[in-house]
Amino acid sequence: MPEPADTPVDADADALRTLLRHQASTVTVVTAAGPPAAGFTATSFTAVSLRPPIVSFCLDLGSSSWPVVSRARHVGVHLLGHGQHEVARRFATSGVDRFAEPTRWRPGPEGVPVLDDTLAWLLCRVVDRVVVGDHAVVLAEPELLRHADVGSPLLYHRGRYAGLADTTDPGDRRSAA
Repeated sequence: MPEPADTPVDADADALRTLLRHQASTVTVVTAAGPPAAGFTATSFTAVSLRPPIVSFCLDLGSSSWPVVSRARHVGVHLLGHGQHEVARRFATSGVDRFAEPTRWRPGPEGVPVLDDTLAWLLCRVVDRVVVGDHAVVLAEPELLRHADVGSPLLYHRGRYAGLADTTDPGDRRSAA
């Protein structure tokens, strides 16, 4: 007899992965200067503190990007816009040159690769790396940022990319003409 849907199960890696698919996350790409330059798609980006400003992201220690990120003094964190599915897929794919065409980018402050046309980006100084299990939690202080005044974020939910149905809040007076 199958278990009812509300019956708790052991919180092993597979069960946790399944549960986390229900959490919608803004898709981010983290970049770091090389050699060679590194970048990866992350769904674990979050604000940690406003005073002082600190953000975090997580990276698998087995990732091809970890050796560069483990030594980087600065990283770029890019919040992708709704139409940037292919950028997200490219930076999530192993074994490819993520910075080759069709990726559009330029060297930014501190030599950190800055992706073009993202919803927002931050240049962050790495302040700590904490190894937890098979990942590192990277804590970083934003030093510069840029954001678009329009656009909708690319989201990751239930194993696929998605967007918001409507990004205009009728109660937000800033959106009125």
